[in-house]
Amino acid sequence: MPKTEKFLLRKTRHDDIEEIVQVSNLVFGPDIAFIPEELESQLSIFPEGQVCLKDKVEDRIVGFCSSLIVNFEEYGINHSLDEITDNNFIRNHDPNGKTLYGFDVTVHPDYRGMGLGRKLYEARQEICRTHQLDNIMFGGRIPNFHKYADKLSVNEYIDQVIKEKIYDPVLTFQLRNGFNVVAVMENYLPEDHESLKYATLMEWINH
Repeated sequence: MPKTEKFLLRKTRHDDIEEIVQVSNLVFGPDIAFIPEELESQLSIFPEGQVCLKDKVEDRIVGFCSSLIVNFEEYGINHSLDEITDNNFIRNHDPNGKTLYGFDVTVHPDYRGMGLGRKLYEARQEICRTHQLDNIMFGGRIPNFHKYADKLSVNEYIDQVIKEKIYDPVLTFQLRNGFNVVAVMENYLPEDHESLKYATLMEWINH
């Protein structure tokens, strides 16, 4: 079966939560992974912003992404993930805001390299267009930075990734999908030891 027919992209439902939690734990571990209560809250507050990918043959969730709408000026470039997502509960979602803020794109390890991350990014861009928002923003991990931190500053590392002299599995992917680095944020996700708590503030402009 062709890949385009094998996967179903759709809005996340409440009966998907258990599977999403399992995949989230598999990818991120218990310190970062979603818990059911967070996903329930996201679906109750902004169901249009939560999307998943299902393998129709295997009948299982293999990817998902989450988002909320904010007025970014209220947070600025020094926000943390917990601040701007209300600890993943998104009770701060503002339907009158102008920025779609993404805070999770996850693909099951068995399904990487199939273009599923791109499908989820495209779904998020469609949400941005549908709601006539100005842009998409999010804090991106830089999980290979710890391998270079003894030789490069965080800004030097990001510059090398932008110039394609260093490969970072997250930042390289985001750059190739039309996002630009706006700033570097410290202590964005304290549990992210690979990125040494740093994140890149990324933006895609809805033209």
